[in-house]
Amino acid sequence: MFISQQLRQKSIAEYLLYMWQVEDIIRAYGCSLTELRKSYISQFQIDDDKREELTDWYGNLVNMMNREGCREKGHLQINKVVLMQLIELHNRLLDSSKFPFYRSEYYRVLPFIVELRRKRGMSNEENEVETCFNALYGRIMLGLKKQEISKETEGAIKEISTLVGMLADYYHKDKIEPIFDEDM
Repeated sequence: MFISQQLRQKSIAEYLLYMWQVEDIIRAYGCSLTELRKSYISQFQIDDDKREELTDWYGNLVNMMNREGCREKGHLQINKVVLMQLIELHNRLLDSSKFPFYRSEYYRVLPFIVELRRKRGMSNEENEVETCFNALYGRIMLGLKKQEISKETEGAIKEISTLVGMLADYYHKDKIEPIFDEDM
């Protein structure tokens, strides 16, 4: 919870990837707050008030995952909304002539996106931004498992990270002061 609050302010992309990891942590404990409290939350070196606050936060997420049917897979609606906001911003950036560097980076990354979809047997139904986030999350998971990845994949991840980083920066800038004219 404390990390998610900091990440949400700092980088929406890191926040979303973190929240996907939190969903997986909750699944690893069987979507049970009792198990989370006993085996996971108890490990944190925090005072009792913060521990209670963290437990409440995880409890709310567990309840949402149960209600929204994502005990086994999928993402919480709150995380889907963030992804949709990023997709919408991505499309607006591509449609605008004011952001040539973003468009250029997008076209540099597009072949990697197409290749990732081909390798995963995905259709074009998954949005490109979602494909990028899935690739980044997959890289995180492989790193946690200490699995090697090829230099080609590492290069693709680096390019995807650059694009997602640019998107996250524009998201942050747009929240502070809108980057688009009202008539768009």
